[in-house]
Amino acid sequence: MPDWLVVIILGIVEGITEFIPVSSTGHLLIVEHWIGARQSDLFNVVIQCGAVVAVIPLFRKRIAMLLRWREPASRQLNLKIFTAFFITAVGGLALDKLGFELPESPLPVAAALLVGGILFIVVELLLKGKMRADQISWLVVLVVAIAQLVAAVFPGASRSGATIIFAMIFGVTRIAATEFSFLVGIPTLLAAGGYKILQALRDGAGEDWTLLGIATAISAVVSFLAVKWLLRYVQSHNFISFGIYRIVLAVLLILLLPGA
Repeated sequence: MPDWLVVIILGIVEGITEFIPVSSTGHLLIVEHWIGARQSDLFNVVIQCGAVVAVIPLFRKRIAMLLRWREPASRQLNLKIFTAFFITAVGGLALDKLGFELPESPLPVAAALLVGGILFIVVELLLKGKMRADQISWLVVLVVAIAQLVAAVFPGASRSGATIIFAMIFGVTRIAATEFSFLVGIPTLLAAGGYKILQALRDGAGEDWTLLGIATAISAVVSFLAVKWLLRYVQSHNFISFGIYRIVLAVLLILLLPGA
């Protein structure tokens, strides 16, 4: 398969799955394994930046509110986003210094997809009809930061999925949890992409920047459409369907790739 077609496919996969709670990293590893074109960690992280940039126009009103520093509500939300980002960044740097790398086998991805899918269904059923808050507490800020690190260690867990579901467990509404997950994801993923680029430039990595740019641009366009759809979806739907999808995909992976 030509390289240009590989990066187009991966850009589409990243754009669809980055903010939908099914794990973009897990899907990228699965597709890379399937087409036999394993990409560098730099590639996988940087194309996430395209998906993140696509989110910004969709949250322009909320971001405009965050820029009004004199308002108490703005300062409070900014501080919570920064705190979650800071904890994640420190943890991520520690993982990098320890030499953590994503697994090459899709089986760990299948396990994380399966566990996350079951958790989605159980949590949604247990929380059905219960009153939850629209405000993000400091406990939820800590939980979201930890969830981001869990997702970084276990591809298939899903950064957006883990942060949303754990925020819901600790009493936040589905809509508020989704928005906070997206807002925290903007600095987190952009910082991760910037860090990887600086590392690559320093180490003289032989990345094809043209192909990487194409994949990043494609992921941005596709992500814009996917996130726009998801924001409408959470207004009137729960995440059980995503849980079922994760379980089905995990079972298929386990059955089709038992020795992978």
